[in-house]
Amino acid sequence: MRDPYEVLGVQKGASQGNIKSAFRRLAKKLHPDANKNDPKTAARFAELNSAYEILGDEKKRKAFDHGEIDAEGKPRFQGFEGVHPGGFSGQAGPGHFETFTWGPSGFGRSSGGTGGFGTFDDILKDMLGGVAGGRRTRSHFDAGDFATAAPGQDIAISLTVSLADVAAGASKRVHLPTGKEVEVKIPRGLNDGQQIRLKGQGLAAPGGLAGDALITVSVARHPLFQREGANLRLDLPVSLYEATLGAKVRVPTLDGAVELAIPAGTSSGRTFRLRGKGLPGKDGTGDLLATVQIVLPEDGDKDLDELMRKWRDKKPYDPRKDLG
Repeated sequence: MRDPYEVLGVQKGASQGNIKSAFRRLAKKLHPDANKNDPKTAARFAELNSAYEILGDEKKRKAFDHGEIDAEGKPRFQGFEGVHPGGFSGQAGPGHFETFTWGPSGFGRSSGGTGGFGTFDDILKDMLGGVAGGRRTRSHFDAGDFATAAPGQDIAISLTVSLADVAAGASKRVHLPTGKEVEVKIPRGLNDGQQIRLKGQGLAAPGGLAGDALITVSVARHPLFQREGANLRLDLPVSLYEATLGAKVRVPTLDGAVELAIPAGTSSGRTFRLRGKGLPGKDGTGDLLATVQIVLPEDGDKDLDELMRKWRDKKPYDPRKDLG
């Protein structure tokens, strides 16, 4: 891999702020979603992430500047020569030195030269602060012993759907802050405020993994129905004569109108249950609860007024007698 400073296009003495700005500018330019027809861009974007993983971290940047790690973030181990016969003691005899290298399969060693050394594990223990001490049964070390993939950042998105979408389990197209457009399946019976997690659709850490997209779904208020769990409630307007004489009236539902028989003498406030006309739920589909509301003519009616006066005088009754 090229020098990280060269990849980001900054000087070795650049500030952390300038490094961050350079990364953001190039990441926007080289992002694979913005260059779908250029396969070379994906490799450059990966190289950019790796470079920023080193220079964006002050500790890793110092280690690179001091020659302790290479452009890929791997430790650099050089050959050692014995200073004097008593400098090290161990399995390696006098006139002997060992060289340690990093390769595709981890650390390796070769022997030769002059000087005295301790064992391979002892040297690693001195260099790595005891890391090797707990791993004496292994002949090499993996990159995962020294670094793990950086976690990505989750992103939060809001999505509003209709009650009909919840009933049917619709699919919605969502634009993510990353620039992607994804299709989100709305589970049937989803609750207001429920979250949907899209794995790996968040922001990626430099050289690391992508976070998730957390979509908070709000269910828009319906002009007719009120939700109570899996059940729906509806105020059903009926005329005075329909309530008095009885009638068949059309009742709206989420999947089309149905006919409901109103018995003669129905009072306002009486509730009828239409089974299976609610929303999907854990225990099956809910019901639609239609509550009768007697509605008088908007502009009044002289004949109705006269009839009510006669009724009041000749056939009075008290609907509030049970209220005390």
